[in-house]
Amino acid sequence: MALKILLVSLLCFLVNIPLGVWREHTKKFSLQWILAIHASIPLIIALRIGLHLHPLAIPINIAAAILGQVVGARSEKKKRRMTSPAAS
Repeated sequence: MALKILLVSLLCFLVNIPLGVWREHTKKFSLQWILAIHASIPLIIALRIGLHLHPLAIPINIAAAILGQVVGARSEKKKRRMTSPAAS
């Protein structure tokens, strides 16, 4: 059971990295911003139900998804800072 939770959490993290990058390019609270945040939820729910994960997996998966969003957004901010003309 713990391995399943770990694997689903890792998938939550990895799927949310590009979504965090996308979110960084959208206007806050716009429809695209909301979609970038919530797009992975159906996949995560389907995996949790399909693999019969314990309810304890819910906060762990949410934390992994948030971490993926943060990592994606920060990497995009850093990339933009590195490529901006002011960085020269």
